Amino acid sequence: MTLNKNKLYSMLFIACLAGYVYIYVSLIANETHKSFDVCLVKHATTLPCPSCGSTRAIILLTKGDFVEALRINPLGYVVALIMFLAPLWIALDMATKRKTLFDFYRRIEIYLRRPYYAIPLIGLVLINWIWNISKGL
Repeated sequence: MTLNKNKLYSMLFIACLAGYVYIYVSLIANETHKSFDVCLVKHATTLPCPSCGSTRAIILLTKGDFVEALRINPLGYVVALIMFLAPLWIALDMATKRKTLFDFYRRIEIYLRRPYYAIPLIGLVLINWIWNISKGL
């Protein structure tokens, strides 16, 4: 599958929109003291995935509890940054008829194919996963 600008922007926008809806539903469930878990990895293995707790971390970020958000899952910071910046960047590119986000994505993709960058990042994800398991998320 060849990823072009329109496909990337559509996928990012839909993913962000789905994330906003999921966070909103999570906030409502949290206020009514109803809990739900949609992690397929956790359902299948009873072990949390590396991103388990990201939603809770993002909710804590919106409430200003930065330390607790970092403790729950540092990946929440990455997801929150993407969810905040991607729609703004897409809108800016659309308004200016440019493709700076697409060009940035392509450059990052090239870097991440290099073992020099990929192996440490995979290591960080594995460390986060082990930490999630040890916390019992």
